[in-house]
Amino acid sequence: MTVEATDALAGQVREALRLVIDPELGDNIVELGLVYYVAVAEGGVAHIVMTTTTRGCPATAYLKDGARDSAWAVPGIEFVDVALTYEPPWTPEMMTAAARLRLGITDGGGW
Repeated sequence: MTVEATDALAGQVREALRLVIDPELGDNIVELGLVYYVAVAEGGVAHIVMTTTTRGCPATAYLKDGARDSAWAVPGIEFVDVALTYEPPWTPEMMTAAARLRLGITDGGGW
């Protein structure tokens, strides 16, 4: 598999992750800034590093499983590794501007 092919697959995985909706915020994990890293290695192994809005989030297992299942649905993905991290800690400024607007979150003049 070429670098271009693995990069293309990583892009497809990132797009597939948009199908995972945070049940508390009602928006997808990509727009919410919960996905920190997506890469695909040789053999179709997808690596995803993500976070949750808070430690102890009750939706953690749901979000991790959703990320795994969405990535696995991408043709060419043979295995998915989802790692959870809290470094750096998530903040609302990690969200896309569109997601902040949809949720009515403003920076109040500075984060």
